[in-house]
Parts: sequence; structure tokens; C-alpha cells
Amino acid sequence: MKKLILFASLLLIFIYPNFIFAEAKKINIGYQKSNIFAILKYRGSLENEFKKYDVNINWIEFPAGPQMLEGLNLGSIDLAATGDAPPIFAQAAQADFVYLGHSPANPKSEAIIVPENSSIKSINDLKGKRIALNKGSDVNYLLLAALQHAGLNYSDIIPVYLQPSDARAAFEKGATDAWAIWDPFLAEVETNLSVRQIVNGENLVPHYTFFLASRNFAEKKIKYVEVIIEQLIQQSEWVNTHPQETSEVLSVSTGLSKDIWLKALQRANYGFIHMSDDSFAKQQKIADIFVKARLIPEPVDVKKAQWIIKVN
Repeated sequence: MKKLILFASLLLIFIYPNFIFAEAKKINIGYQKSNIFAILKYRGSLENEFKKYDVNINWIEFPAGPQMLEGLNLGSIDLAATGDAPPIFAQAAQADFVYLGHSPANPKSEAIIVPENSSIKSINDLKGKRIALNKGSDVNYLLLAALQHAGLNYSDIIPVYLQPSDARAAFEKGATDAWAIWDPFLAEVETNLSVRQIVNGENLVPHYTFFLASRNFAEKKIKYVEVIIEQLIQQSEWVNTHPQETSEVLSVSTGLSKDIWLKALQRANYGFIHMSDDSFAKQQKIADIFVKARLIPEPVDVKKAQWIIKVN
């Protein structure tokens, strides 16, 4: 009898392995140590909310938005939060995602900086200069917009594509003439080196954080997306009203001092705003500028990444 039961059990495992070893439900979220998802991660708010659904939250760290959206494209994450430029490059690479919403505008949280004693005084002085930046990131658009405003072309400067840590090292030793960078890296270098801004995003670019999801996840897990959006709203309100506590959380997350984070938080506003025609129009403008500068090979229709809730 025991042999018969053992045989039947082994047969059940062989025929229905997913029944015996059911894979735990999980949501894979891409984050950077410095964005709003880092707050959700360190406060455990999503883990608490998804207990009722028996869903685990799996956090996957990325150094910047372009790399995060590569992960979204490959299917290693379901959700991401990046600046305004990375989604354009991702669409150009045929990534299948949708826009869920965006933060309020934060134009002062990115800038182009030079050493304090540099002869560069304005954007016009950047002609022929080496500018460090992370290709496909928000500051790629800031640089393009600033050059365009000054009557210059992208070909008038020498872009040096580096991730933030490498760009800082190159900037500090004088291997580049200027650096297009965002917070908290901007706040850190302003605190620890003698630098000055020649321009920030004000009156040039809105600088949103966009909340993105794979199309498959957004269309099939609508309830999960709604829970995540509600937590983004709640935690953003907490961040905006608790700068000291937020600086402590992000200091632990990034290893940067609380003072640096307080400086960055002073020029940031967190929140969640649903996508609108105006939001898509601003993103389309970015896409068109990148095409004109030949940074992406062909036109992108931003609205193809619109989240449409299908009712069965």
C-alpha cells in the first residue's frame, strides 16, 4: 500500500509539477537608490499592501534609467521609474511598455556644471568642449534643449558618454570640461567640489519622473497597478512633508550624507499625475528632438505606449 501511495505521488509530481511546486506570485520592480521606488522599498509599504494578495515584491537595482529600461525590455522587471528621456530610447529599441503616469516637474534637479574657475560662462561657450553625460538619460535632453536654445547643434560639442560615477571622476580630474548631471549626484558635487551651474532645466525642460510598466503586466494586473499607484501617491505625500526622515532613508540607501539629500530634496517635488494629452505632447517633443539630432534612428510615436485599460 505504501509503495502504491509513493508511486502515485511521484506520478502526480511528474504530470503536474506546477501543482506541487507552485511558483510564488511576485512583482519585479526596477529602482535606483535615489528615486521614489527606493522610498517604497526601504519603508516596506508595497510588501505590506501585497500581503493580502499573497504576492512578493522583488526589487532589482539599476544604476540609471537607460539600463533600467533595458531590463524592462528584456522582461526582467515589470515596473520602472525613470526620467523623461529613457522611455524615448526604449521605444526606439522596440520595448513594449506603457506610461502609467509621472511626477510633478522638477527642472532644478538637473544641471550642466563646470569647475568654479572655468572660462565657460554660458551655453555658447560649450562649443567644441567635452561634456560628460549618461547617454539616453534626462540630461541628454537637457543638453540638447540648452544647445538648441543657444542656437547650437549637438555636433558643436563633444559628448563623452559616461555613467555618473565615471563621469564624476573624469570631471574632477579635468578630462571633461563640463558635466550634465542630476540629483543627488548634482547635490553631492556641489557640496564637495568647487563648481557652478551654467544652466539647469528651468525654462528649458520639465524633468519629470515617469512611472512605466511592461504592457503585459499593466493589462493583465490592473488591480496590482492600482495598488502601486496608490502607494506612490501616499509615499510621495510623506516624502514632501518629511524631508528630514526622507533624507535619513535615502542617506542609508545611497551612502550620501543627509545634508546632501536635504539639498536635493529642496528642489524636488514628489507625486503621481496621470498621463494627459499634454504629457504625451511633451514626450513627443523630446522624441522629435532626438530624431533630429540623430540620437535615435527613426521617428517614435510616443502615444503607442499609452496605457489603455481593456474591459472584458
